[in-house]
Amino acid sequence: MDLIGLFPTWYEPLIGSGWVIGLIATIHVLFSHTAVGAAILFAVLAYIGVRDDRPELIDFIKKYGLFLLVFSYILGSITGPGIWYSTTVGSPRGISALIHNFVWKWATEWVFFVIEVIGVYMMVYMAGKLDRRTYMKVAIIFGLTSYTTMLAIVGILSFMMMPGRPEQWFAEGGYLYGFYGPNTFAQLAIRTAFMFTMTAVVGGIVAAGLKDAAFKQWLLRRLAIVGGLSAIVGMSLYPWYLGTLPGIAHLVMENRLPDYFTPSILIVLGAMLAYFALTFIRPKIVTATLAGFATLAILVLGLWPGETVRESVRKPYIAGQYLYSNQVIGHDVPGMGVKSEIPALQKAGFTQAHIFWPESQREITRENAPEVGRSLALTACSNCHSLSDTGIRPLKNYFPKQADIEGIKTYLLGALSTGNTMYMPQIPLKEAEAEALAVYIASLNDPDAVSRYRAESQTAQLDHRSDEEDK
Repeated sequence: MDLIGLFPTWYEPLIGSGWVIGLIATIHVLFSHTAVGAAILFAVLAYIGVRDDRPELIDFIKKYGLFLLVFSYILGSITGPGIWYSTTVGSPRGISALIHNFVWKWATEWVFFVIEVIGVYMMVYMAGKLDRRTYMKVAIIFGLTSYTTMLAIVGILSFMMMPGRPEQWFAEGGYLYGFYGPNTFAQLAIRTAFMFTMTAVVGGIVAAGLKDAAFKQWLLRRLAIVGGLSAIVGMSLYPWYLGTLPGIAHLVMENRLPDYFTPSILIVLGAMLAYFALTFIRPKIVTATLAGFATLAILVLGLWPGETVRESVRKPYIAGQYLYSNQVIGHDVPGMGVKSEIPALQKAGFTQAHIFWPESQREITRENAPEVGRSLALTACSNCHSLSDTGIRPLKNYFPKQADIEGIKTYLLGALSTGNTMYMPQIPLKEAEAEALAVYIASLNDPDAVSRYRAESQTAQLDHRSDEEDK
């Protein structure tokens, strides 16, 4: 029998593994995008400082750079490995797919990141020690290398949505076909716009502490212009980004995004523009506290919904339109020598094909069916659905409270096992597996479902014994 190399499932009971990864990633986006935007801002300010002989701009770069060392590079260096750890545990085959496709691109990104880290230290500790023209050159190199790291990562993120040129990549494989595509550049453009928005808001925290009132006013107004224009540009790029998404992504958005999502995004945009307008008109009122609150608002109200949507519309895949979120390979990829695992699951089922399946649950009985059902839910469902009342997309909410075990089983065999769903992955289940999973799902809305199921089993056993005695 062919075994499938699925890994044991990591599941956080309260919020699910998906939200753990999402929380770490969203915070990291704030740090990393601010760092990239600030690097380019430093290059521009260093150029103006040399051109117009304005040493106060070099002094601001030093102060903002010192702030970034903690805000972006130290905290970012914590959340960055946090993403690697959480995604490797929560989606090991997803990370494996990305590494196998882009190991050299990631290595290239790390080289540029080392240059970037050296650059920010030079921005801080070489200010006033290097002549201004040399300092400007260092700032430009710092800005370009920082943006290059974003280009590399965005290309990999876009592959998670879909390969750059799907037909060629599926047939031939290869880095170039997988990396570059319309979604890569659309995502890069929209992230570039919003990184300047973040840089302007976070920059306000540093600018608020400047002693020179005239320079503070001049700088805050220009940060307001940068932040406001970049927010408008970013929102205007949104239709382009949506146009590069696969059809299944639009299906997910139409059916799963809440009605309030679009109005809430527009409200967030309006609030950001109002903040920048206020900053431009009355820069004196800007304090570090106010700018810090605006930064937190962007994180919670702006980045979190945006990252949530990006993760949601990628479903049911985790990488390249061939690896499902539950780690099962759903399609052949001849160019990469990858074979679909759906036939093996159809033949043997999860309980027999999963290499790490508990030995005590290989054989399904009426006694262990609820436990087997929970193991199936963890393996096949928990990467997208929380098994508790909290967390992302609780599984219990997708079944009517009055649904009985037989009805749920019929759905699992008729739709889920055959792939006859709107957008969910095909999850082949043997009949006994479908019944076990149905028992567990029914128990989420009705805790007495398990006891009734076992009582029915005992009644059936007694009837069977009675029949045998009569014979």
